[in-house]
Amino acid sequence: MKILVTAKRVTDPNASLVINDDGSWIDDDVEYILNPFCENAIECALELAEAHDAETIAIGIGEEEIQRTIRQGALARGIDRGIHVDAEEEELDSEMIAKILKAVVEREEPDVVVLGKQAVDGDSNQVSQLLAEMLGWPQATFASEVKIEGDEAIVTREVDGGLETIGVGLPAIISADLRLNDPRYASLAGIMKAKKKPLEELDLDDLELDDEEPKVRVVKLHEPAGRSAGVVVADVDELIVKLTTEARVL
Repeated sequence: MKILVTAKRVTDPNASLVINDDGSWIDDDVEYILNPFCENAIECALELAEAHDAETIAIGIGEEEIQRTIRQGALARGIDRGIHVDAEEEELDSEMIAKILKAVVEREEPDVVVLGKQAVDGDSNQVSQLLAEMLGWPQATFASEVKIEGDEAIVTREVDGGLETIGVGLPAIISADLRLNDPRYASLAGIMKAKKKPLEELDLDDLELDDEEPKVRVVKLHEPAGRSAGVVVADVDELIVKLTTEARVL
């Protein structure tokens, strides 16, 4: 069995982000971390590998700095090897990422692809569904429990009404929710081993995607408008008028 898992880097939610001068992206001087949902996906891949003697591969898409995320966030935890697809992160949208993953899946032919259900920077929750559609594979999203039984994945997933358990044939796409597991920490031995684990470097030309263009383009970034001061009204009648004519909530 072979398992492919995502290792996406995101800006640290606790960091103060600064938009660059032309408003096209954020300044580079910011701390990045492994996407929390990808941590759950990586732990899921490791647990499945331990139970079924599977090979595990972590994939990260972005600039060269993402290799550090792959090694520290995935290989140091126990993932066998990594793949870095070099691409400009600000030029990627969900569909472009799904196309890259599809090309890698076709090269590696894994039995299971595990992704974080979303990234905490864009919060799109689109890539796993797009990838399943492109590959024509069954999918199980928002997984809170995953088991492999024969040629089928038994997945408990979180839905609005509670929990739903489904079976999907392999190969399959699974997206991990935060309640799926408690991700392990990287041991000192794991960190040292990660430095020597193979990390393949690819670019869009290697995947025959160099002519692909994203459908979503960032036009401009700007700080949210500050809150305006409150207004004191003389009586209830004036309040109703303002709520009706200015705030338009009545």
